[in-house]
Amino acid sequence: MMTEAPVQVRIREGVDQDVFRDEIVPAGEPVLLKGLVSDWPAVRAGRDSPEAMADYLLGFDSGQAIETILGTPEIGGRFFYNDDMSGLNFTRKPRKLAESLRELLEFGERDEPPSIYVQSVPVDAFLPGFARDNSLACVGANAPPRIWIGNRVTVQTHFDLKENVACVVAGRRRFTVFPPSQTPNLYPGPFELTLSGPPVSMVRFDAPDLERYPRFREALAQARYADLEPGDALYIPYFWWHHVQAHDGLNVLVNYWWNDANADLGSPFDAMLHAILSVRDLPERQRAAWQTMFEHYVFGAGGDATAHLPATARGILGEHDKETRKTIRKILLAVLARQAGLRPPGGG
Repeated sequence: MMTEAPVQVRIREGVDQDVFRDEIVPAGEPVLLKGLVSDWPAVRAGRDSPEAMADYLLGFDSGQAIETILGTPEIGGRFFYNDDMSGLNFTRKPRKLAESLRELLEFGERDEPPSIYVQSVPVDAFLPGFARDNSLACVGANAPPRIWIGNRVTVQTHFDLKENVACVVAGRRRFTVFPPSQTPNLYPGPFELTLSGPPVSMVRFDAPDLERYPRFREALAQARYADLEPGDALYIPYFWWHHVQAHDGLNVLVNYWWNDANADLGSPFDAMLHAILSVRDLPERQRAAWQTMFEHYVFGAGGDATAHLPATARGILGEHDKETRKTIRKILLAVLARQAGLRPPGGG
């Protein structure tokens, strides 16, 4: 049992595009957007019955096979690692949407059903026409919809390097969210063996082992929850960790991811991997010196690190354009290729 009770996220009703863009996103806090998509035809179908929901989805089905996550009844809907962390406790298999929906209806409210999760499916490619009839004006064209369909499954605590609006179409879900500052207290798992991309928390949320993961108490003190009904949506800011529990035999969610940062900047996650490789295992005094360098040149802890230099002399420390970033990447590519014993493109 959990020892702390998360507080509820802020709830807003009647949110329009301007409020979302000018107030909610800049604040960088999760918000339950009550009834945001309650007028969707898909939501109305889901309210009618699970069968009506399935029929509605199949009306848009392209018939393509979709990668689907499958788990045995023994995992209790909780997708995670196997006992010795040599692999995962579920399998992935391409299958038709009609087959998954048929089984979801068949299992219904069975106490211990197998777990089925049609995860992160691009709507436009696999359900053409769905987005036309079920649209969300407050997100831009750079946030194409994705759909998630399953039964009573639990998605382990994880983060996304994107802004997110998650809209519940059918079923009920509870989201529990944690700010990025709680990363150390969530005990992230491996980077290279993950459930589905980003690392996940190793702490079982419904039964945390606080002797093994004592700092999780601190994370719970900062946690917030949101209970979503059909038609509700949740805004999850960039990098906020979130744990998701679906409560019904057929759950459908549509989400929108986007990142307003310049895509040409590359991935901070990749940069962190490089820092782990080249900085983490340095002697302590050297590592401390590089911590100062990162704070000065990357995070700007002391203000503009190049203010004392003429603009013409700042080089790669100054303002970056596309060509400057390309030059830096070429330098890094040559160094990494040499360290890996590879021949860099065009190199001797």
